[in-house]
This record gives sequence, structure tokens and C-alpha cells, in this order.
Amino acid sequence: MPDKKKSSFETDAIRTQNPVSGEREHSVPLYMTSSFTFESAEHARAMFANEIEGNVYSRYSNPNTDEFIAKMCRLEGAEAGVATASGMAGVFGCLASLLDQGDHILASRSLFGSSHQILSQILPRWGITFTYADTGNTDRWESLIQPNTKMLFLETPSNPGLDLIDLEWAGKLAKAHNLIFVVDNCFATPYLQRPIEYGADLVQHSATKFIDGQGRAIGGVIVGSEKYMEDVRFFTRHTGPALSPFNAWLFSKSLETLPVRMDRHCDNAEKVTNFLAGHRSVNKVRYPHHKDHPQVELAKKQMKRGGGVVCFEINGGFEKVKKFIDKIGMLSRSANLGDTRTIVTHPASTTHSKLSDVEKEAVGITPDLIRIAVGLENADDIIRDIEQALG
Repeated sequence: MPDKKKSSFETDAIRTQNPVSGEREHSVPLYMTSSFTFESAEHARAMFANEIEGNVYSRYSNPNTDEFIAKMCRLEGAEAGVATASGMAGVFGCLASLLDQGDHILASRSLFGSSHQILSQILPRWGITFTYADTGNTDRWESLIQPNTKMLFLETPSNPGLDLIDLEWAGKLAKAHNLIFVVDNCFATPYLQRPIEYGADLVQHSATKFIDGQGRAIGGVIVGSEKYMEDVRFFTRHTGPALSPFNAWLFSKSLETLPVRMDRHCDNAEKVTNFLAGHRSVNKVRYPHHKDHPQVELAKKQMKRGGGVVCFEINGGFEKVKKFIDKIGMLSRSANLGDTRTIVTHPASTTHSKLSDVEKEAVGITPDLIRIAVGLENADDIIRDIEQALG
């Protein structure tokens, strides 16, 4: 285990491992077991009474999920964590474990489509309400806090419009009103942004995206303050959104290359952004660290680099968009992101299709908007395919 006070992010991502067993393995093995045995009746009793630590059942804990959680806690600067079967299980776990009937959530308007569905369609069944706050009008956020507001929930950069929220400002707002501050950090990863440093109580990821980085496995993770993680652990333990040991093993190994991969994603995304910004068929380009992004100074303040996602609008309306997507050759048409392979997505008709036209307009999801999750291929090859598809 690296020295917590001295080691770098890259070293932590590689050297945070379970203790070596008697087999002296260099790479942590898989523990593909649903349950664990007890040495005696007393040992079993003590385990279930939480008098001693150890593994009982893989829905509760497993050496592979334990290592993945420990590594994510170290990289995010968190005290504790829980691994979940998907990123959305993580979002739901953050909300359902900490909110009660009658509570209110203040959320950034620009959220992933499924997060919007949880807030608008599922939580109201249990008397939990929400209000959206516009990312471009933070002066109004404080006025939207109600006496029963319990949580501030946001994602930055947002999906898909790449809107940013000042994490330092949001952390101070949450603290001033005693709100649980939750951040979806999926787009940035802890390599580019660490919300806990700005006051976040919980940080959530879809590990399916950049953490895995290769489009192989679905999973999620929640990390943060032990004060809140105790309730999150109780909820996830008894409702059962457990991450499989195999997927946890994959994610933990993938984290070893996260810094290398994210630097390449960013390098390629910057080149793609610069190409798109000068193309005659492109109306508007958004990338956090690009000079034309309206919040570029904020992006440089709280993000190490701009990330691996670029969005842009095509001149010519939806028919031009469809022709562009259909003409894509090498790049993938998919709803995922964070893969080694570059992915082209039309949010209005796929990932955010369940939003009403008014809701889409409010977060800048136009019929012309394209999201490109830039992969690790040669940047010239990525640009060549985009160029031929634009015509």
C-alpha cells in the first residue's frame, strides 16, 4: 500500500491493492464466490453481530469489491464507499438511502436522462419532491431552497451539454444551509476533478464509463463521508444492488491505467474540438477547456483538463444530423461513452429522448446536437471520419 501522504495519483491507482495471500500473487485474484465459510458457530455469531470484520456474503462484501472501493476512496479523497451494480443504482442509492418522505432536493437542471426520471417519476411516489436550478443562473439557487430541502444534487460537467457548476460555490451553499451535497463526477473522473475537495459529501460514478474505459462491464460506485456512507451501506446491503466480484476486479485493474487513458482522451478531444470549431457545417462547439466555452475559466479552476466528451451542433437541422450519423464509418453509433472506441450519440433521440421538448430546450439539447465521446484511436483517423461524415 503506498504512503498516503506522499504518493501520487498514478501510484495510488496502481499500488492500492489487497494484501498478498500465501500464493504470493502479483495481480489480485478473482474471488468468484457467493458466500464465505465460518471457523465455528461462535465465529459465525460474532461476524453477524459485527464484533469482528470479515466477509460473509458477496452481496455484503467481497475482496474484489473491497479493493475497488478502497482504490476509489483513495483517488477521490473519501472516507468510505459502496460499489453498485450500475451507475444508476449508485444514483438511486445516494438519493433513496438519505431522503425521507417530505424531503426536497435542489438539483441542477442539466442531468442525465435516467437521473431526471428518478427525480420526476419515481421519488414523488414516496413524497420526495425536487426543484431544478439552472446552471447559468446560480444567483437564484439560494432562493429555491425550501425549509424541507435536504440535498443538493448535481453533475458537472453535465451530460450532454457540458455545462459546469462552480463546486467551491456549491459546497459553500450546501454548508450554509446544512444540505447533503452530492456530485455525479462521471464525466471528469477523480483524475480530472475531486469534488470532495470543494465540500461534496458524496461522489457518485457510473464505473461503466471512463473508469472501466473499455466498454466491457456495467457498475457504479458511491464514495464520501462516513457520516452518510453508513446509511448508504445499510440501504444497498438490504436492497441488493451488489456489484459482481468479476466486474469489481475489472474496474480495479482499469483504474491502474486511468491517468494514461484520460490524458489520451483529453489530447484527442482537444484536437477534435479544434477541428470542429473551424468547420463550415458546425454551428457551435462545446468543450470545457476550449477558449469558446462560456465557463472556460471555471473549467480550468476545478478540472485538471477538459475531459473526453465534445458536443456540437450541425447546421441544417435534424435531417443533416441523421445524414451525419448514417455516414459515420469507423466511429461507433452507441449510447455509451468513456470507451477506447470513439462514440457518436444523438442525445435528443436516444439518451435524453424521454425529456419533453420544453425540458430539452431548457438544458440546451437541440435536435441539432451531437455528442462525441472521444476514444483512444489516432486523432487524425477520428477527425478524418468526422470530416467525411460532415460532407
